Amino acid sequence: MTPADLAVLLRSVAAAVLAEHGLDAAALPEAVTVERPRNPEHGDYATNLALQVAKKVGANPRELAGWLAEVLAASDGIASAEVAGPGFVNLRLEASAQGVIVSNIVTAGAGYGRSGLLDGQKINLEFVSANPTGPIHIGGTRWAAVGDALGRLLSTQGAEVVREYYFNDHGAQIDRFVNSLIAAANGQPAPEDGYAGAYISDIAAQVLAKAPDALALPDDEKRETFRSIGVDLMFTHIKASLHEFGTDFDVYTHEDSMHTSGRVDQAIAKLRETGNIYEKDGATWLRTTEFGDDKDRVVIKSDGQPAYIAGDLAYYLDKRQRGFDLCIYMLGADHHGYIARLKAAAAALGDDPDTVEVLIGQMVNLVRDGQPVRMSKRAGTVITLDDLVEAIGVDAARYALTRSSVDTPIDIDLQLWS
Repeated sequence: MTPADLAVLLRSVAAAVLAEHGLDAAALPEAVTVERPRNPEHGDYATNLALQVAKKVGANPRELAGWLAEVLAASDGIASAEVAGPGFVNLRLEASAQGVIVSNIVTAGAGYGRSGLLDGQKINLEFVSANPTGPIHIGGTRWAAVGDALGRLLSTQGAEVVREYYFNDHGAQIDRFVNSLIAAANGQPAPEDGYAGAYISDIAAQVLAKAPDALALPDDEKRETFRSIGVDLMFTHIKASLHEFGTDFDVYTHEDSMHTSGRVDQAIAKLRETGNIYEKDGATWLRTTEFGDDKDRVVIKSDGQPAYIAGDLAYYLDKRQRGFDLCIYMLGADHHGYIARLKAAAAALGDDPDTVEVLIGQMVNLVRDGQPVRMSKRAGTVITLDDLVEAIGVDAARYALTRSSVDTPIDIDLQLWS
């Protein structure tokens, strides 16, 4: 019995139980889910269905859970069903039912789990997209594992999936990266707002190896030399690390290209056509509050420079112009505001906000002596993708980073790495 089979059984039982007690079965959700309990002692699967529908039908959730458990326990393939807490039902499968899963997998072979559910859909899956100011850290490594797994799953359901990495190579973080490289090349410590770590010194040395006279150039030329060579070296390292980890991308898009190609100007022109931007305090604003955002957003600052969201608008529009039906963004826990922002941006451009799906996950935390350590490229306090692969190997790392729900933080104890 697969989780999908169990979910079908659960919904059928719930509908019958509600009808038997004169309650409205229409309150049941269309899709019922079961989950693996965190503690294996609680059973093979668990459901909170009674908690979901009890209030809607005017029933006590624990009593409703008891009715469900009684019928489920008598169903084929179920060894036991027990009520837990305020209305959970913990389920154990009979050994024979679990054996059916293995038999199905062996019989289906490489076709197991495949379907045509998403046939004809073209999906853009953007993940990792770490700033090119340092190696991929352990948090980004989690997204590399989860994003690649999600891409494979979507493909097995018939979707045409394009895996995309967005290089944030435009803006203040690149200026700080360049300042740090120049300081290292001069044998000086990193600037206060710069990036530290051995990798900065290594890249600075490589820049000088490629351009020995870089430090003697006029300031603008010097900065451009360190920027172009340094960023390119960082890109190359990031791509190589991800490839070794088993995560490859179909498309690499540079944020800077959104500005140099005129795509930002095109997006703003489209917004003017829709009437969804206005001028205030010398800046140009986007009416995102009309589409569910918590505040309107500046798209062109008072100094005439595009705000960060301008690049996001251009990038989304670029994806849609490439024919994607769904644009999935996998972002970290500090990006919750982007859900409403990106959906509002899509709507402001005259598009369906449901073409945007934002997945928010929790980060991987570093601890030392039981205390949290802030992971920062600027401070040089990072555990990188390369470190993880060297320590435990690719397969173990990918499993460790995908086995927990992405909304669950993972702690890494630095002492275990020493």
